Amino acid sequence: MSRTPSGPEWSGDMLSKPEMVEAFATQLRGVLKSQAAFVSEVRQEAEAMWKANRPEGYSSFEAWWRHRWVVGPFREIQEHLEEAAKLTFDLEARYRKGRHEIPAARQAAALEKKQAKQSAQVTAGTPAGAPPRPVGPPPAAEPAAAGDGFLSLVSKERSA
Repeated sequence: MSRTPSGPEWSGDMLSKPEMVEAFATQLRGVLKSQAAFVSEVRQEAEAMWKANRPEGYSSFEAWWRHRWVVGPFREIQEHLEEAAKLTFDLEARYRKGRHEIPAARQAAALEKKQAKQSAQVTAGTPAGAPPRPVGPPPAAEPAAAGDGFLSLVSKERSA
């Protein structure tokens, strides 16, 4: 765990609830989009500056090539940031599916199998043991408010 001067200690177990992951992904997406917008502005300024101040003595091909060398990395960085922002949706979906939907389906299937086995035992005349504890989908978490961010949810959970 590391402690940041501006916030609480962070650990991976804070992402144990779907609303926490949703808030984290939303906040991360916002940061990535703002950084992509910043790189886009720098790229536009670099393009405009190069076009306005084209060095003398370059052929048109050499000017194009040098312009590409100046602007190309900005374009690639911007594309990577935009792709990372899109991947935050995958982060949410994989978490929800892997930590909640698949285990709930497995529990339901196991319960159904156990009940079928017990009903077969009862019809065969053997006494059944204690009834199994009902297993259902995980309890629905209360939805996060629109203005709640990941760190505010963490603070609420720590204070509770």
